[in-house]
Amino acid sequence: MKGSGASYNQIVIFHAIAKEGSIRAAARKLEMAPPSISQSLKLLETKLGLPLFSRTTRQMSLTDAGKYLLDNTTDAISQLDYALEGVHDLSHAPSGKVSITLPRFVYQNVIRPIFPEFCRRYPNIELEISISDASVNIIKEGIDVGIRFGDRVEEGLVARKLTPPLLEAVFASSEYLEKFGMPESLKELEGHKLIQYRFTTSNRLAPTYLEQDGSTVTLDMPTAMVVNDTDLIIDAALAGVGIGRFLDPFMKRYFEKGDLIPILKPYWHAYPGLYLYFSQNSQKARRVRVLIDFLLDNANLVAVEA
Repeated sequence: MKGSGASYNQIVIFHAIAKEGSIRAAARKLEMAPPSISQSLKLLETKLGLPLFSRTTRQMSLTDAGKYLLDNTTDAISQLDYALEGVHDLSHAPSGKVSITLPRFVYQNVIRPIFPEFCRRYPNIELEISISDASVNIIKEGIDVGIRFGDRVEEGLVARKLTPPLLEAVFASSEYLEKFGMPESLKELEGHKLIQYRFTTSNRLAPTYLEQDGSTVTLDMPTAMVVNDTDLIIDAALAGVGIGRFLDPFMKRYFEKGDLIPILKPYWHAYPGLYLYFSQNSQKARRVRVLIDFLLDNANLVAVEA
């Protein structure tokens, strides 16, 4: 850092404090003594001429200068870490921790059947799986790989397709349809009760998209119940509570058994496929590269028994 005299280690320690929230937590994370962490921070603040944290007896929070420094050094630190690790990997087997974030339904239906094989194949890699329906900024959160819908990613990230576009199926139990009738049009569907999904992170209800005459329409349906887990949508539909929506590949076994009945299939909305996304520099680290390659080779949309 020209002019400031700040070192790489001081910036790394600053990042650890910002992420962990305290001197002691950062010391545990970095396996250093708390006084060494505190001294490094003091030296950095002295060199920069500004406080980076507001301190109270209970917590440390970033100042405006601290937020600026964190935002503008996160990518650089990540790139340097991956580069140094890539050099180390030239003479070593893949090892270390590799982390991935993904929605729960992706874990259940895509990752759960295959992650044991990854762990057997790479015994020196510690796999960390984080389940979230949020659109996670993996660089800021320090996560190596993510899976989500669509290929639109933040600057500095790369997206690789895992699946083709996915239709969202609309369905109900035979019990429900016998009682309330099979809707034959979108107008009739609007009169039926929907098992609604609420996103945990945003607290918003998922809109109901369908296709009509080449255009996407948003349907406003009465609510039967609200859930924040896709398993509950299926459970409620099986119990005849209302009409459910979920991705077609994961519903086929229910349709084939006759447990649930597809509704208005020509009107189903197609969502972008699932994409793997990661930092454009992360493949320099073999622990990350082998996970990316493994997922691209082995990830399949297979609905499995819960």
